[in-house]
Amino acid sequence: MTSTVLIIGGGHAGAQAIETLRREGFEGRLVLVSAESELPYERPPLSKKYLAGELTPDQLQFRNHAFYAERRIELKLGLRATRLDTAARRVVLSNGEAVVYDRLLLCLGAVPRLLTCPGAELPGVHYLRSIADVLPLREGLKPGARAVIIGGGYIGLETAATARQLGCAVTVLEVAERVMPRLAAEVSEHFSREHRNYGVELICNSRVVQLWGRGRVERVVCADGSIHPADAVVVGVGATVDVGLAEAAGLACENGIIVDEHCRTTDPAVYAAGDCTYQPSPHFDLRVRLESVDNAFEQAKTAALNILGRPTVHDCVPWFWSDQFDNKLQIVGLSQGSDQQITRGDPATRRFTVCHLKGGELLAVEAVNQPKDYVAARKLVAKRAHPDLAKLADRRIPLEESVCSRSGGYI
Repeated sequence: MTSTVLIIGGGHAGAQAIETLRREGFEGRLVLVSAESELPYERPPLSKKYLAGELTPDQLQFRNHAFYAERRIELKLGLRATRLDTAARRVVLSNGEAVVYDRLLLCLGAVPRLLTCPGAELPGVHYLRSIADVLPLREGLKPGARAVIIGGGYIGLETAATARQLGCAVTVLEVAERVMPRLAAEVSEHFSREHRNYGVELICNSRVVQLWGRGRVERVVCADGSIHPADAVVVGVGATVDVGLAEAAGLACENGIIVDEHCRTTDPAVYAAGDCTYQPSPHFDLRVRLESVDNAFEQAKTAALNILGRPTVHDCVPWFWSDQFDNKLQIVGLSQGSDQQITRGDPATRRFTVCHLKGGELLAVEAVNQPKDYVAARKLVAKRAHPDLAKLADRRIPLEESVCSRSGGYI
C-alpha cells in the first residue's frame, strides 16, 4: 500500500493533487515541495487584477496554512528538487534533505523563455511567471511610464492591457505577422483593434535585436532599425519546460515529460501532471503539451486517482481563456488539423464566435464575448458533434441547437 506520496511543484497541478488525494481517502504521508516560498496560489490574476493592485497575496492563495496543517500536509517551501533517484525512490532537495517516496508526482510547470539579445539582463527587464515577479514590475508601471511589451501572446497582451489601464504608454512588439497567431485571423484582428482603440501601439513583424541602457533599460532596438524608448520592458515570448531533473533520472522526455493516458511516466512509480507533460489526447488522437490551468487541475486529479490505484484515463477536452480590457476570450478544444472555419456573428459587434471543423466534426471554438456559445461548445466538442453548417453560421440559432441527436432532439 502506498504510504508516502511526494509532489514536486506548488502550482495549480500540485495544489489540486493534494486536495484530490486527501478527499479521496489517502491517509499516508503527503509531502509538497515548492521552489517558491509562498503557499500555492492562482496564477492567471498575476497579469491582470494582481498586477493592477486589486488583489492581495492572501487573496491569491488556494488555501491557508490551517488547511494544510489540518490535513497533515508537509510543506517544504522555498526548496528545489536537485536530484531524483528512481531506483532508491528518493529525491534530494536543495537544502541537502532527502525524501523517500512510494509514489512521486512531478508538477514542474514551465518557465519563461528568456530573451537572449544584448542587454537582456539590464535592470527594468521583467518576466511575469510568479508572484515574486509582480512587485518590481508594478513599480515600473507608474502612470506616464513607457512600457514595451515583447510578445503579442496571452501574457503579453494581458499585461499590455493592465499597463494601459495603469496609465502607461504601451508598445507591443510581435515578431509574427499578427498577435496570437495560433488563433483565427478574425480573433487576432479583433484584439489588435481593441488594443489600438485603447491607445496601445501594436507593431507586428518586429524582431527585437538589442536592449540598451546606461545601468537600466532605456530603449528597445528592432531589426528594422526602429528604436522604442522604455522605462520598463516585459518579455512574454513563450515558455519552456525544464526537464533536467526528469532526464537525469532516466525518464523519457520530448517536448516535456512523456506520460501515458494515466499520467504515468516511463517509471511506474513516477507520475507527472500540468504544463510539464507531453501527454496523449485520445479525443484528438495526438500528443500535446498544454499550458492551461484547466489541464493542470484535471490532469492532477487523474494522476491522484491512479496513484491511489483507481485506473483513470485522462481524456479531457482542453479549454482556455484570456481577459483583455473588457473582452473575454474563451476557447474550447484544439483547432490544429481543421479543414473548415465558420464564424458566427459579426466581429464588428465585438461579439462573435469562430468554429473550427474537420470532416464536419466540431474540433474547437473561439468565443469572443459570447459566453453562451462557449458553454455549449464544451459539450458539443466533447461529444464530437457534427453540426448543421447553416445553423452553425446563424447567430440567431443557439449553438447547442445546431446539432440534432439521432432521436431528432437537440443535444
